[in-house]
Amino acid sequence: MDLTQINNIIFDLGGVIINLDYDKSIRELQKLCKGNCNIAYSQKEQSHLFDLLETGACSNEEFRNGLREAYQLEATDEEIDEAWNAMLLDIPQERIDLLLELGKRHRIFLLSNTNDIHLQRFNQIVAHSFTIPSLDSLFEKTYYSHLVGKRKPDAAIFEQILAENNLQKSATLFIDDSIQHIHSANSLGLHTLHLQPPLTINKFFADVAR
Repeated sequence: MDLTQINNIIFDLGGVIINLDYDKSIRELQKLCKGNCNIAYSQKEQSHLFDLLETGACSNEEFRNGLREAYQLEATDEEIDEAWNAMLLDIPQERIDLLLELGKRHRIFLLSNTNDIHLQRFNQIVAHSFTIPSLDSLFEKTYYSHLVGKRKPDAAIFEQILAENNLQKSATLFIDDSIQHIHSANSLGLHTLHLQPPLTINKFFADVAR
């Protein structure tokens, strides 16, 4: 990829900047079930309850109560939040350093399908691990699905970012670890990078800089 033609980079958060383990949250939530339960949440698809949380259409309390009802959970708010946050692992220092460097040469943005419970934990991880004031401080602008009311792979969220920031599609790279989001961005004319292990953003940018 010729990065000399790229002026803008839109980053996904989970699986790109912060390491994730979806199964860890599923395992922890299932421990809270009264009997056997199958939590319908994964990288590629999820139940409507999780969609509602990610678009800000339900509150944290409604989400917790929805989990209790749907999966017969017997747990406090704190226990549910801890289980739900279990998928959020670490942010390697090298990724923070890379974003700081890229921000000097490119306009960089964050686009994440997320929710208020996870966002609080993201900021706790950053506050405890790094000297930057917040995750948002790394980017020109951040777009969290639950705050804007739209989520990937819907075209509307990509179009909003492009329009609000006067970004040319031909000069914009979108990086994500979910193929359905990559397909959507591709269909709109953005350059894309489907990030899959063992590839990381640090390795990608090191390779293209050679």
